[in-house]
Amino acid sequence: MTDQPSTRLGPDRRLVLLVFAAAAAILVLRSLIGRAGMPFFADTDDAMRMVMVRDFLAGQSWYDLTAHRLNTPFGAELHWSRLIDLPLALLLGLFGAVIGPDQALVAAGYVWPLLLLGLLLWLSAILAHRLVGPEGVLPALVLPLLSPAIVAEFTPGRVDHHNVVILLTLAVVWTGVEAIARPRFAIACGLLAATALAIATESLPTIAAAILVMGLAFTADPIHARSMRWFGLSFLGGAMVHLAIFRPPVRWLEAACDVLSPVYVAVATVVAVTFTLASLLPLRTAWQRLLVLAGLGAAGMAGVALAYPQCLGGPYGELDPWLQANWIASIVEARPWFITITELPAYAISVGLPALLATAIVVVRLWRMPQQRPQWAALLVFLVCTALVMLAQIRGARLAVMPAMPAAAWLIVVARQRYLASPRLGTIAGLVASWLAFAGIVLSLLITSVVNGVPGRPQQMAEARAGKEPCLLPEAFADLRALPPERIMTPIDLGAHLLLYTPHEVVAAPYHRNQHGVRDAYRFFNDPIATARSILHDRGIGLVVLCPAMAEVRGLPSRAEDSFANLYTAGKLPDWLSDVSLPGATLQVFAVLPD
Repeated sequence: MTDQPSTRLGPDRRLVLLVFAAAAAILVLRSLIGRAGMPFFADTDDAMRMVMVRDFLAGQSWYDLTAHRLNTPFGAELHWSRLIDLPLALLLGLFGAVIGPDQALVAAGYVWPLLLLGLLLWLSAILAHRLVGPEGVLPALVLPLLSPAIVAEFTPGRVDHHNVVILLTLAVVWTGVEAIARPRFAIACGLLAATALAIATESLPTIAAAILVMGLAFTADPIHARSMRWFGLSFLGGAMVHLAIFRPPVRWLEAACDVLSPVYVAVATVVAVTFTLASLLPLRTAWQRLLVLAGLGAAGMAGVALAYPQCLGGPYGELDPWLQANWIASIVEARPWFITITELPAYAISVGLPALLATAIVVVRLWRMPQQRPQWAALLVFLVCTALVMLAQIRGARLAVMPAMPAAAWLIVVARQRYLASPRLGTIAGLVASWLAFAGIVLSLLITSVVNGVPGRPQQMAEARAGKEPCLLPEAFADLRALPPERIMTPIDLGAHLLLYTPHEVVAAPYHRNQHGVRDAYRFFNDPIATARSILHDRGIGLVVLCPAMAEVRGLPSRAEDSFANLYTAGKLPDWLSDVSLPGATLQVFAVLPD
């Protein structure tokens, strides 16, 4: 029955293994055949991650997160965690000893995301088995593989941290739900939340949801005092340990808004103190418990805000306002869902509808069925928090998909039971619709077929992507790779791949910690050519390397009349830029001649 907890020990391992094996085979074949001739590390984050891993293997300190060849000649410290670098470094070292360093990159790029996918499917099966029962396991295994947001993050070549954050999000949801009935899971939930925070601040909505779950459970019933206290203390302990792992002792007190720092340890301290004190006080009514939690929490967070006011603007609060307006604002995945739905309707609906629908389904289930109500209420909190982030920024959808799977599984099981009880056209349609509503890829194909009826726009987007991708292939850098190390100015989205495939240094890659380099790259392409010349001189740049299809080459609407972008388009670049590109080369190379 869908309203009763399962009596089995866990999901059928054979089913999990079978679905994973099929998914892995399809993803590998898709990479080898469907994406043949396309970049393996298609995203700049994946390329930059491998740059950092290679530098780590070459002897760069665990605590040194500076990309020394970025923002040349100064270097730029990134906000990434070595917790992701470590397993990738182990894989690169293992494969490199057998098949060489270049092929080791590809081998690690296959193994790592697929390994994470296997763990994700296992957790999804466990959570669905816990909340829905054995019948809910199959939908919870299949539907994530039909979500564009999930497939994109676990496909071969995706080695950045987003897939790990998705996995940790689901682990926090599962342990948070389990902690309602089994308090020891609250310890695991707190530790997992701290680990997610150590890897990326994009985990904050999930962490906030876990805090709310523990606090609201205690508010509803003081029997959850122990779970709440254990969560708070383990979250604080985990955050402190991760800070020690992330930073050397001399930097433990260095505040930062975009990475684990004393700012977030202070938040964890507020959570631990609030939960511990509230759990020990003799609070008899729900209102008393709620007021004490709210009062202590608000006072503590006010103290954090007074101590670190620079973080009130979020992780990007200290970023150059010009870059916030002209760079961050132009990133499609950072835009609200309601705006993205007009720009990328197929993707926005295919990832947004399941999350929103799941939230409504859980509300209906809570209203109709008393069984496991606290666990489903906990799931609702996670769903609401992640869905709200998705509505604010479409990239939040990758965190909202997996918490939606138990709701999807419950709906499908209910629809199937109705069909079996009365197999007629209406129940057949209901069963099919319950699957299709959460099959994001199917939704995407249906919407794309409609959108493609609008002339021009889809074709233009496809042409832009196709024009950029050849510039990111390893062979595009073959000529540059043979040259001695040089300092290079490139479009922002070309920088990470140039670092990966050549020994050269670059000014910019798309990372907010490198705002000096990013700003200079924009100035080079858009300011008067005299300013561009001074930037090259000040940085000692010897080459300018272009991918003509990249947006920076075309410049901003507000560019100067004699900007590099305009002069390049008109074929009137100054004499101190000499085109030294080889015939047939994908990238265009200009030598910077001396004054």
